[in-house]
Amino acid sequence: MYEALYIHIPFCKSRCAYCNFETKTVASNDSTMSEYIESLCSQIRSWAKKGELAQIRTLYIGGGTPSFVGQARLVELAYLLSLNIKIENVEEYTLEANPESLTTPMINDLFALGVNRLSLGVQSFIDSELSALGRIHTSSQAHRVIKKARGRFQNISIDLMCGLPGQTIDSWNHTLSQALSHDLEHISIYPLQLEEGTKFAEQAARAGQVSYENTELNEDFQADFMEIAASFLESQGYLRYEVASYAKPGYESRHNTCYWTGAPYLGLGKGAASMKMLHDGSRLRYTSDEEPELLSPEEALAEDLLLAMRMKQGVSKELLCKASLLLPSAPQLFVDLQELGLISYSQGRYQPTNRGWLMGNELYARIWSLV
Repeated sequence: MYEALYIHIPFCKSRCAYCNFETKTVASNDSTMSEYIESLCSQIRSWAKKGELAQIRTLYIGGGTPSFVGQARLVELAYLLSLNIKIENVEEYTLEANPESLTTPMINDLFALGVNRLSLGVQSFIDSELSALGRIHTSSQAHRVIKKARGRFQNISIDLMCGLPGQTIDSWNHTLSQALSHDLEHISIYPLQLEEGTKFAEQAARAGQVSYENTELNEDFQADFMEIAASFLESQGYLRYEVASYAKPGYESRHNTCYWTGAPYLGLGKGAASMKMLHDGSRLRYTSDEEPELLSPEEALAEDLLLAMRMKQGVSKELLCKASLLLPSAPQLFVDLQELGLISYSQGRYQPTNRGWLMGNELYARIWSLV
């Protein structure tokens, strides 16, 4: 049975310049959204009848922009979930929302139906940066909706992005300070990426590169901003428990931790991924519209090592010993990673260093090369 349930709602009012997610822009009265919610409800009933939802510990409704589909549709979905899942056993129940579409009635109704955590797509508290990203909310809207949400929710997370067009160290420090003014429980920091099929990528292809007003999009520039965020947030009592995630003690994302620690998860909705372990140690990963991917026991162990290195706690000595039974070169690789300064060893755990997190692509590629 699954421990985590993710429900994907792919609709948005508009598509951001950086977005390559499984999303679709529609009008607010488009009947496609109602049809989609009905389909999700049918899937939930089906999985519940099979007994697969009896041990769900974390629930996450993401997108897209779930709040864009409106109060009635979200309440229908949340009510159906409350009938088919033991909500009292769900430790963390998150809804993603955007500032321009999250209303006070929506906040009140979803809280009453068991949602206990909000994840808000803020990205920046500078209006010119929001405009460059193609966001349709303003910084003042973000401030207002966080204050509204605080009336009900004691666990609020926001997403912020760095390496943006026109962003400076001063504007980044301003965004971080504005975020801290709300005494949030969780903050995720993401560097802007040029993903295939996005407006930014198309601009880059036409221009040969993406030139920003103050700098070019490059890893060194983004690393500087990530380091500024780490120093600032840690000085304010936040723990960097994952490469892009900061939380007050006890407010680490339990749903995302399921992904990073190999817990079985179910994804419902267009493009949503699912994973379950098989008896022989192999791992089956699949989406609703793609062929299943089977990871061998060796690949599953390598993935465990890789994902563990996304987290501050890293890899335990016991996990490395277990992996070495099928991946005999793993212990030597970890020695090599220490010599490169990508990981360190302390009190029985191999943990990523700041250098390891900044050079994450190299660190993860080296671990995956074990298979």
